[in-house]
Amino acid sequence: MSKRIFVTATNTNIGKTYTSQLLIAALSRMGLRVGVYKPIETGVTTIAPDGNALFQTALLYNPALESLTLEDIVTLQLSLPAAPFVANNGKVVDLSIFDKALTKIEALCDIVIIEGAGGLMVPIDEKTMMIDLPRYFNAVTLLVSHCHLGCINDTLLSIKALEDADLSFVWGLNCRTDDTDFEMTSLPYFTHRYKTIYQINRDIDTIAKVLLDTITS
Repeated sequence: MSKRIFVTATNTNIGKTYTSQLLIAALSRMGLRVGVYKPIETGVTTIAPDGNALFQTALLYNPALESLTLEDIVTLQLSLPAAPFVANNGKVVDLSIFDKALTKIEALCDIVIIEGAGGLMVPIDEKTMMIDLPRYFNAVTLLVSHCHLGCINDTLLSIKALEDADLSFVWGLNCRTDDTDFEMTSLPYFTHRYKTIYQINRDIDTIAKVLLDTITS
């Protein structure tokens, strides 16, 4: 069975790429050859910035990926910085276009980190949302949330969407240096409701292990 992790977030600019880069390093420390894939990226002018950041980080740990190009890593590149449905003028996206690229990447690695675009309910086309990709790719999901005011609502909505879709997932909070009120305004609720709370910076090695355990269970 292919080992695939789909990284998504509660919205855009939450830290998917940053988290994916930390996850590349964590999985590499565990002895795995890590590949990366960004099926869709919008806001691309000259090069795909998020896809390129993933690619360059992965190359540091898995030189076998040098045989690939950025076009192999980012299949659908769109110039408008908007939801794929809008950036692609509402055109139908045949998800099978991603299969060939993934097969090529997986020949060079043990596990692939697949990064989504925006949040779970971002429309890809008329019928497909970003939340449909983890099932299509048969991937376990890593949900990244933020730590500023509003994170409770955003996190719970995304968790409910994943649960309603019956998708296997792990979630973590990407706390930044300016999230100074998190421990007072939001953490008390999370600790009340959840037995375990992962923070991306602090717990990335544990997150990586839990994701692997979820894949193999």
